[in-house]
Amino acid sequence: MRALRLLFVAPGRVELAPVDLPGPGPGELLVRTRYSGISTGTELLAYRGLLDPDLPLDERIGALGGTFRPPFPYGYSCVGEVEGPAGVLPPGTLVFAFHPHQDRLVVGAGDVVPLPRGTDPRLATLLPFVETALQLSLDAGQVAQETVVVLGLGVVGVLTTLLLQRAGATVIAADPSADRRELARPLGILAVEPAELPRHLPSAGVPLLLELSGSPTALAGALDLLAHEGTALVGSWYGVQQVGLPLGGAFHRRRLTIRGSQVSTVPAALGARWDVGRRRQVAVGLLGELPLTALATTEFAFEQAAAAYRALDAREPGVVHVALRYQ
Repeated sequence: MRALRLLFVAPGRVELAPVDLPGPGPGELLVRTRYSGISTGTELLAYRGLLDPDLPLDERIGALGGTFRPPFPYGYSCVGEVEGPAGVLPPGTLVFAFHPHQDRLVVGAGDVVPLPRGTDPRLATLLPFVETALQLSLDAGQVAQETVVVLGLGVVGVLTTLLLQRAGATVIAADPSADRRELARPLGILAVEPAELPRHLPSAGVPLLLELSGSPTALAGALDLLAHEGTALVGSWYGVQQVGLPLGGAFHRRRLTIRGSQVSTVPAALGARWDVGRRRQVAVGLLGELPLTALATTEFAFEQAAAAYRALDAREPGVVHVALRYQ
């Protein structure tokens, strides 16, 4: 069999190319893709050429072998229907797969996530964002009755804010984009310009700030918003971009903490109650509870993938999450 996949061929350039597809072996599935989502984090850094070319794509996802040295396939949000063989999962079952953009896939049955009947396949491409937001909310710890700042109102920022609110936090979210602030407000999010943050916060500062903007300059200007012994939880990945932080006087004397969050693993402190399997199943359940339609703003046909990446890269107005649509 032959399939069509997307390749990153140079910074700012993607192309579609044929690839040989083996027949499914024992315990494997043939899946026809319906939608695949584009990540605005790692994937956009890859498109821009802002990742170390010798960095492994993802050692924890079997479909992502190799490195970020062009040409390489990438992506990790495919949703499609099982075509066969019979006996593993029924044909027609809708599944999620962590796989690069490709119109047909052969994947292990244990590597897909069966989705509940009636799941919208377009919205299901947001599953990795939901799982990332869930991990961030777990890493945030006890937030009930606390005021928390979230920097960045992209997909992860909006979803994390909503989950923190569900956990009882008062969240003040900031983004320099008026479009993103306007998208967030109908969802019940207090969204302000970054410069307006201080007047919305307690005079003593906040115990927790989440940096989810992807901007390497955002955290430096926000550390002053933290209270004594406050924590900045960083979910952004900056690639090879350098981040300069003022770690002198105020940072030192107020005993501030900067901590990273990442979705590939569950931290040891949560290991007694959480593992990746439990977290993923909770995320699947959240697909039907969170207002994902508001975030699923834009679709392009798979054949128009180059235009999809250009739209995201340029941060075109109204473009928040982009999915590729397959025939």
